[in-house]
Order: sequence, then structure tokens, then C-alpha cells
Amino acid sequence: MTTSAPAADRLAEADRAVADLVRGESAWAALGLARRRELLERVHTAAGEHAAAWVRAAAAYKRLPDDSPLTGEEWITGPYPVLTGTGALAASIRALEAGRSPVDAFTTRPAPGGRVAVRVLPHSVYDRLLLSGFSADVWMPPGITTDEIRDRAGLALRRPKETGGVGVVLGAGNITSIPVLDVLYELYAHNRVVVLKLNPVTDGLLTVFRAVLAPLIDAGAVRILTGGADIGTHLVHHPDVGHVHMTGSAVTHDAIVFGTGAAGADRKRAGTPLLDKPVTSELGGVSPTLVLPGNWSDADLRFQAEHVATQRLHNGGYNCVASQVVVLSSGWAQKDRFLAHLRAALAKAPARPAYYPGSDDRVAQALTEYAGARRIGDRVLIEDLDARDPGPALTTEYFAPVLGVLELPGDPAAFLDDAVTTANERFAGTLGVNLIAHPRTLAALGPALDEAIARLRYGTVAVNAWTGVGYLTATASWGAFPGHTVDDVQSGIGVVHNALLLDGPERTVVRGPFRPAPRSLLHGEPSLSPKPPWFVTNRTAATTGRLLSGFAAAPRWSALPGIFASALRG
Repeated sequence: MTTSAPAADRLAEADRAVADLVRGESAWAALGLARRRELLERVHTAAGEHAAAWVRAAAAYKRLPDDSPLTGEEWITGPYPVLTGTGALAASIRALEAGRSPVDAFTTRPAPGGRVAVRVLPHSVYDRLLLSGFSADVWMPPGITTDEIRDRAGLALRRPKETGGVGVVLGAGNITSIPVLDVLYELYAHNRVVVLKLNPVTDGLLTVFRAVLAPLIDAGAVRILTGGADIGTHLVHHPDVGHVHMTGSAVTHDAIVFGTGAAGADRKRAGTPLLDKPVTSELGGVSPTLVLPGNWSDADLRFQAEHVATQRLHNGGYNCVASQVVVLSSGWAQKDRFLAHLRAALAKAPARPAYYPGSDDRVAQALTEYAGARRIGDRVLIEDLDARDPGPALTTEYFAPVLGVLELPGDPAAFLDDAVTTANERFAGTLGVNLIAHPRTLAALGPALDEAIARLRYGTVAVNAWTGVGYLTATASWGAFPGHTVDDVQSGIGVVHNALLLDGPERTVVRGPFRPAPRSLLHGEPSLSPKPPWFVTNRTAATTGRLLSGFAAAPRWSALPGIFASALRG
């Protein structure tokens, strides 16, 4: 279906897609675990075969030149997480087939507040080599025991004949793996057949997505449609659709659930949704980066400034978990030097087209709202946020290359305590928070660090890493902190990815190296990781991303030397 077709034809095709899935639900229910795994493995193969076409299509709508290192972002956030995700999910199904739990091969440890954490990264020897120095743990809610984690992992695949009806996935328009991963999670975690409605920004990926998901389309479990808001509205209100999952903003969520204008606002206040069916979501927010004071070398200041610039500028700033406000200690002796490096990193990052609709308007809005905002190329830095009255930067997701700086007082311990409270109580959204600190500072904090992590009400917490690493970790959970409701949705309801199919995870905690190799080794950090390929200043990101995707399609020792050689040149 194309958006140029007459409206009646497009609505009729949407109806046919739903009718196909009503019939397909029975066919899906009849498939055992082995057959479902085989279909997933065929999706994995197709993703590898069509990876290059996928990246070309994404680069085309984002208007990236073919030879730009920035196409590495399209490899690493497009086919790569789909390849790793299908591989990890197939391994979970294999465990269930054998009568085991998907988490049997993973270790657990105690976490603060009576929690249990599942170590999901590193898991294989390949993880230890390719992501040296990085780790990820999924923290379960307080009181959930290790035995309960193991017994419940598998979700709907423990009862494959009990299907969940027809669901609609409203696809994202920014990161191209999101629509495919969301479809797979609906189908495998919830046993729900799916119609995917693409965001119009990504219509150029329709052919690729249909090729990648062809095994599931042929099985009658998936349909893919294009179209505008009229098709999305028709689908979510269709009487044969029982569930909706969306990726986007809280504003879009509320328009879908309550309607628009004054009537929609009245429904939200009254708690009477226009859409009376379950809705799960992964939404954005204002993600902070908390930078703890310490005694850093100039190389440390420069590297971490590039790290923060990446957290804001990756994919042009059009990420639900892009950092929007850097929180610094006003008393940090190196604050001014760090800010000088941050300005330089923002200026050094490659320019790119503002492909996402409304971006230029949101940049102009930030420049109007803050007299002290400065342009640095095609991006904006706001250094004069007032802690008493910071304005909209803490509550409005700009979804554009806009970065603010907020200062709070205190030494590392006092600053961290205040910063956690500020992040929890004053920032909109709960999707992700970053924390950057020198290893000596982390050591001095001791148990207070884990206690601070436990206090942070965010779905992903990253220490000396970007929360985007959590997105890229297939076995980690991804989504808002639990507890939101449709009338106060914040960053969403439910999780995705979660290839271990853990029941009700609370958060993912990612840790990374403070320094890149070889400086990490010179300072006693056990990390071989050079500048990560997702850094916007990485010169070989395109080659490294392509090689990593090829490896994820067919893991093999012979591929590693080429990956390492490309990564070291980055």
C-alpha cells in the first residue's frame, strides 16, 4: 500500500491485513517452538542478506552521502541489533525446547534493595573481545528470587497455544531496527500476531522490511502497511485489533489514546481514554548525563566531551534516549576546561541534514527560549540553565541537536545525591540516564554508587557508557522505568528487546570503560576497547559497523582481525 493510493483503497487494504491476521492467529497457535525458532532463524538470515540494502535505504532518507562515516550508525542501529536480537531470541527458544530456562546459562548476583541482577553482557567469548570493558545487568524488582526469574523466563512462549490476538505496532521514524524488533517482541514475547504500520519517514524501507520479515509474513503472522495518521487511527480503533504498541513521544501517545485538542485534554483529565484497549509504548523524554567532579587528565576531559557530544548528536539528535542536559558540579575545578572540550567536540562532529520533521523549528524554539543559547554549526548549546528555574529544557524533549548544561553544587558524594534527586523529580521521562565519573571517584563512592543507581528511576542507567549500549544489547531490557499509566505515560509502558524473555524486569544497568584503549590499559582498566564505533567522531564507523553486522550474521573467529583493525583506526 502506498500513501498516494485513494483513501478508500488504503483503508480497505488495512482491513484486509487485519482479516489476514485474524486467520493467521490460528496458524501461529498451531506452530510449536521448533517451527517458530526456524522462522526466526530465517528472519536472521534474511536480515544478513538484505543488510546492505537496508543501510542504503536508511542513508537515503537521512540524506547521508554514501562515503560518510555516519553510515556506520545505520549499520549499528539497523541490521546489527536485529541480527544479534534474532540470534539471542533463537537461543532462548532453543533452551525452552530442551526444557531449560533461557537464563540457565546466565549468572545472577544480589543488587541493592533485595533485588537480583542477571548479568547479560558479556556472555560469550566474542562479547568479551568485541565489547571489552563493557557490561550490562538486568535488575529485577525487589523481592523476586533467582528461582522465580528462571521459572518465569520465556513469557508467552511457555504457553505457545495461548495466543494474544491481533496487535498493531506503530513504527518509529528514527532508528530503523525499532519497527522490526518491536514486531518480533510482540510475536514471540506476547504471542500476538502483528500489523506493522510504518512511520511515513521510513516508507523507503518497506521493501527491505518485507524481505527481512518474509518468513513471518508468509506464515500469516505479520503484515506491513504504510500510510499517514488516517491509517494509524483506523488500525488502532479496528474492532479486531486487541492491542497497540507504539514508539514515539508522549504527545503522540496522548493524541492516540485520548484524542487531540481540548476534547483530548478533557478526556485525559477525566481518565476516560478514547482508545479503550491496552497500549504499550517506548517513548522519549529528557535524558540527563550526570558528570561527577574529579581529577581528570586533559585526555580524559577530551574523550568524555566527545562521549557527551555523541550522546546528544548520534543520529542527528533524533533518539528517544539522546542526552539533552549535562549536569555538572559548579565547584568542579575542571568544569570550564571540560566545557571548552565539549564546545570543541560539538563543533568537530560532522554536520548532517536535519532529516526529521520539525527539527529546525525545535532548534529555533530553543534559541528563542534561552538568550544565552549559542549556535555551534547546526547544533545549539545552552550553558546558562538556572538550577532554580531551568525553563523548558528539563521538561520539553527537543528531539533535535540541542544540549543544555545545568550546574549543581557539591563534592562527588553530595553532588551525586543532589543530581539523582534532580534527575528523578525535575526531568521529564524515565527512559535513560548517563553517569560519568573517574574510576577513583567511583572507588571512593563505594556502595553509595549502587545505592544511587537503585534510587534513579530510569529504565536504563549507564555508568561511563551511553544508555544506547543498553539498546544494542539484545538480552537487556529496554523501556521506561516501570509504573507509568496511560494518563501519566512519561517514557512509556512495558519493555522490548529482552531476548531472555524475563518476566517484569525493572531496569538495565550498563557499565563501560572511562578511557579508551590503550590508555585504559596504562591506567589499570581491563579494557581493549578503542573509541567506540557509535561515537560521532569515529572515522571508520561505516567499515566497523558493516563488519560487525557481517559478524552478527555469521559469528566466526576469522572475522575478528578485520573488525579489530577497523576499530583501532577509528
